[in-house]
Amino acid sequence: MDPSVEALFDEANGDFALGELETAVGKFKNCTELAPEYFEAWHALGMALMKLGRFPEAISAGLKSVELQPKDRLAWSSLSLFYVRNGQIPEAEAAGAKARVLGWSEQLKEKSAQ
Repeated sequence: MDPSVEALFDEANGDFALGELETAVGKFKNCTELAPEYFEAWHALGMALMKLGRFPEAISAGLKSVELQPKDRLAWSSLSLFYVRNGQIPEAEAAGAKARVLGWSEQLKEKSAQ
């Protein structure tokens, strides 16, 4: 990862933590433009957009997150939350189910490794 993109991502996280959500969104978007495969930036963008009530945009970022890392349970859980906030309950339930299945899969792998 380009160090300047990582630095921008860190700045955006700082803005997010301080409640400067519009500024954070701008920086997260910039990260995704500079590094389109940067999963963490897409996920964080979705979370910031959700906090702003921009649910359709959050869903788009969430969909990109799960496209980039389809086995990431947190990404699917977040996407489910974005759908709930947008009133898309069937989609939320499907994304939540995917997150649960991934969680069960992780538990099975842990048990078989013991």
